[in-house]
Amino acid sequence: MSITPERKAELIQKFATKSGDTGSPEVQVAILTERITNLTEHFKGHKKDNPSRRGLLKMVSQRRSLLDYVKRNDQDRYQKLISELGIRR
Repeated sequence: MSITPERKAELIQKFATKSGDTGSPEVQVAILTERITNLTEHFKGHKKDNPSRRGLLKMVSQRRSLLDYVKRNDQDRYQKLISELGIRR
């Protein structure tokens, strides 16, 4: 269910806007997307895991807020981000 440190470092390296960047919205959205994908797979086998489902909904909401922020400030960055991550919107 969780993301491995290697995969997290890989996402940070790919989406960082500058060296050592871990807090930009792009990095945060990429990490949240990876966690959401992992939880979605988890629910295929554990349909009644409602506490984790609540956490999933919170992550989806947080990702949506970050995406709205990026869209509000820079439309081109937003389009690039959702196309790289394969997010529908």
